[in-house]
Amino acid sequence: MAVETAAEVLRMEHITKVFGSAYANRDVSFDVCAGEVHTLLGENGAGKSTLMNILFGLYQPTEGDIYVHGQKVKIESPSDAVRYGIGMVHQHFMLVEAMTVFENIILGDSRSRGIFIDRSSRRKEITELSQRYGLVADLDQPITELAVGAQQRVEILKALYRGCDVLVLDEPTAALTDQEVEGLFEIMKKLTGEGKSVIFISHKMREVLRISDRVTILRAGKTVETFRIGDVTGEELANRMIGRQLKPSQYQKVESDKEAIAVLNHISYHKNSKHNGLNDISLQIRRGEIVGVAGVDGNGQSQLAMLLTGNIAPEEGDMDLKGSRVGRFDPNGFICENVSHIPEDRNKAGLVGNMSVADNLVLKSTGDRRFSDWNGFHLKKKAIRDYACAMQKKYDIRCSSVEQESRNLSGGNQQKIILARELESGPDLLVAVHPTRGVDIGATRFIHDTVIAQRDKGCAVLLISADFDEILELSDRIIVMFEGQIMGEYPGRNPPVERISLAMAGKGGE
Repeated sequence: MAVETAAEVLRMEHITKVFGSAYANRDVSFDVCAGEVHTLLGENGAGKSTLMNILFGLYQPTEGDIYVHGQKVKIESPSDAVRYGIGMVHQHFMLVEAMTVFENIILGDSRSRGIFIDRSSRRKEITELSQRYGLVADLDQPITELAVGAQQRVEILKALYRGCDVLVLDEPTAALTDQEVEGLFEIMKKLTGEGKSVIFISHKMREVLRISDRVTILRAGKTVETFRIGDVTGEELANRMIGRQLKPSQYQKVESDKEAIAVLNHISYHKNSKHNGLNDISLQIRRGEIVGVAGVDGNGQSQLAMLLTGNIAPEEGDMDLKGSRVGRFDPNGFICENVSHIPEDRNKAGLVGNMSVADNLVLKSTGDRRFSDWNGFHLKKKAIRDYACAMQKKYDIRCSSVEQESRNLSGGNQQKIILARELESGPDLLVAVHPTRGVDIGATRFIHDTVIAQRDKGCAVLLISADFDEILELSDRIIVMFEGQIMGEYPGRNPPVERISLAMAGKGGE
């Protein structure tokens, strides 16, 4: 843990950032000491990423100053930030997919400019750096072939190669497995052990309490307070973050005897691929229940979700949907059968980023008489806007206007757009994949309550999540997937946690 007398390496004073008439940051002050992990905690849209984008030179503050080692500096670009020893790993990685690991690391580095690059010396330096911090990477591997955790290590290695003393990690664990999170924490400990500093942005309270030295809470763009981690509980942090008392949730578990909305019979898809296939899957999802899928990411969960939403077709076996055999697997056909989908990647599969909040909310309903004439050829703009404003209020979508482009919203508010669009149709089947990934504790509770409400209305829900606690909290039945197979099925009420954990590792099962 950082000591009280550690030297200050960075200070942001009275930072204000205004977009149009909206304040993203308002008079925020924040400092970082050598050798500490200082966490920024706040709800989605609280201004955390904006503040860090100002620090990294992507935005310019409307007001306020930045000091590095006590000297006032002006950071007008990321290259300025790098020059002052500041590195940043963004929530959505900034890697060039067409390039190799080595090419990404040296890209833009001052020593790697010009016609002739001493590749041998650069490779040696990078290899030594990767070994020093345990950032194992195949320098010749294309970025497209790397898993999320490996891409993140490349981003960290890239920042360290440029000589950063302060490393900003924006939601670094959002898409990582538990094992990858442990590896990241080991890297962070090595960095702070050498006197480097880490600014950590996270919504996961267990991680915050475990890895942080100090925590600064932002709410509605303003600084609430800074705490030393030993002086505060997780409950107190959560309550200060959302500005109200967060009551513990205790969702009632049910055993549904209603009709099966989806029935999978001995389904296989690329069954020889342990991490991207399905192998002899049989499963029923009944109306009025939540079936949770537990397992380490990459054991066939994505393919199961794609199958249940018509994005892939089985190579063996068959599927019944609402009592009828599915003859054609087509996303639009499944939408017409009232299947809703919260996808695992909201930016790639859930939203059109350059479309407005309003347009994203009616993306699947443009042929609806409420929103268009002549079967979608003439949109009723006022009706769409009025509907979007109602959804903004109902789902607490925090945006400056429903005409704002959805890509400019925080991750949690983007997720609420998807939630509103997918649930307002009153689906018969909801396939929810990592529904609270990258979402703050307040929004997480809202999403959980909303999914439970859909279940209670008679919706059949398949919940896929890498957050084991989320599976335990919401599921009426739990299945475990490992290498494309179902290892066992367990009750949601008083679940046998140890047996489920063993099944997740490919052991035991029923």
